[in-house]
Amino acid sequence: MEFDAVLLAPRRAAMNQQHLWHNRTINQDLDDCLTHCPDQLALTAIRVESGEQRRFTYREMAAMADRIAVGLSRLGVGRNDVVAAQLPNWWQFTLTYLACSRLGAVMNPLMHIFRERELGFMLKHGGAKVAIVPKVFRGFDHEQMLAGLQPSLPELRQVVVVDGTGPNSFEALLSGPCWEDQADAPALLSGHRPGPDDITQLIYTSGTTGEPKGVMHSANTLMSNIVPYARRMALTADDVVLMASPMAHQTGFMYGLMMPIMLRAAVVLQDVWDPKRAIDLIGREQVSFTMASTPFLADLTRVVGEAGTPVPSLKTFLCAGAPIPGPLVEQARQTLGAKIVSAWGMTENGAVTTTLLEDDDERSVASDGCPLPGVQIKVVDGAGSVLPAGESGSLLVRACSNFGGYLKRPHLNGTNADDWFDTGDLARIDERGYVRITGRSKDVIIRGGENIPVVEIEALLYRHPAVAQAAIVAFPDARLGERGCAVIVLKPGQSLDQAGMVEFLKSQKVALQYIPERLLLLDAMPATPRARSRSSSCARCCATCRVARPRRDHRVRNLADRLA
Repeated sequence: MEFDAVLLAPRRAAMNQQHLWHNRTINQDLDDCLTHCPDQLALTAIRVESGEQRRFTYREMAAMADRIAVGLSRLGVGRNDVVAAQLPNWWQFTLTYLACSRLGAVMNPLMHIFRERELGFMLKHGGAKVAIVPKVFRGFDHEQMLAGLQPSLPELRQVVVVDGTGPNSFEALLSGPCWEDQADAPALLSGHRPGPDDITQLIYTSGTTGEPKGVMHSANTLMSNIVPYARRMALTADDVVLMASPMAHQTGFMYGLMMPIMLRAAVVLQDVWDPKRAIDLIGREQVSFTMASTPFLADLTRVVGEAGTPVPSLKTFLCAGAPIPGPLVEQARQTLGAKIVSAWGMTENGAVTTTLLEDDDERSVASDGCPLPGVQIKVVDGAGSVLPAGESGSLLVRACSNFGGYLKRPHLNGTNADDWFDTGDLARIDERGYVRITGRSKDVIIRGGENIPVVEIEALLYRHPAVAQAAIVAFPDARLGERGCAVIVLKPGQSLDQAGMVEFLKSQKVALQYIPERLLLLDAMPATPRARSRSSSCARCCATCRVARPRRDHRVRNLADRLA
């Protein structure tokens, strides 16, 4: 694969001069762990539904990474080849990335919720040579899905199945044979290691163009974020990280996979969110830090309170993905005894802002934090002029961790000549430099930390024979932050109900989480959109104005009000 990461080279000199890029890869950090703490516990992976547990010391982790790397090379994987992994938080996810890094291959993490529509596009667009999937996860047969997709993916040479029983199983092809003992293994493991500016991760983000965009990251862009993040959170080798957020998102990948190795710390992976099991793991493994979206914090606080089981080892819960309600911060602080940190970030640059450990709790309620070292933010008006403190406008970010660009779509990179990246979010910055996200200028709903691609789902609804006009509206939800509602105008004489809409979208092979959870039928869409509001209600935006306009440049607030 040829990676057109055009945003990296122009920044290299300045990033190195400012010592913001560390010019290391995960290989060097793992090798350092092998030298300094080989027998320290590195990884504990828990499967909630089966109760299966697997532990690795750093010595065992490095050996398995080498084994899987040689196994991948036997499948034809080499430098700059893409290995896609649609895996939950299993040990195979972590070890596959470490193995790819040994070979200079590129890991393409894919959310396990994706189905044929999303997965087919991503595997083809990214040119994956190998795809690794579970046989079955949460009742869905991923092996069968990939078998149906593979004939339409000429570059996909091999599907590897975790928990498979045949010759294509992960154990048979990668983790079982002692590949690392073969004669050519040393040359394979030392001769193809990537540099810090090579692409190491290709990760897709829900876009506003109707198709996902492939975000390219190097070791330098990822590590330039993780290092100051860990320092701000005062994390050390003595910490234990719990990661229940999916590692196919940057939250899990950067702070649950890479960060513990960089710290020489231990991580506990939980594959299915279950707050009762999380409490058990926090106590048993002495977890001190975790990061997740607001629903995780709410669930953990509620269950700890109900069960009366304290979690005294937990020092910090970093919460991102949606604003944290004030009562939840207060309740979580009292119930968990942990510091609640608010944060905001994007796939394109990792965490951008966080509150500080020394901040009062109100900061986590009223803001999304201040920039990490190496990050600058500003809020501008429609003409690009910087707005005064307290005024809402478009949020721009200039960061050492900014991505290398969108694969095969450099025209969508959204970064100007001065390296300012247009986030697509609306925000205001207060006099102390703390930001608050006030809305979005792009067509995305965030449901429990998962981006819902509004344009894509609307386009599918237009295919329904009964639909004349369609729009997706966000409506507030106490646990998930937002859910989606389909607003539809039917063709004369046609009918459609919620069940029919769900069944139709399922037939289009989209992720179940993308399907709107409510349906609102109207006689006609609003014809004259109102001007954009700069209040926080912009977060509950409505797509109906795009019936007449190519982009959501205005908000139609009356429909959102009906759903509130």
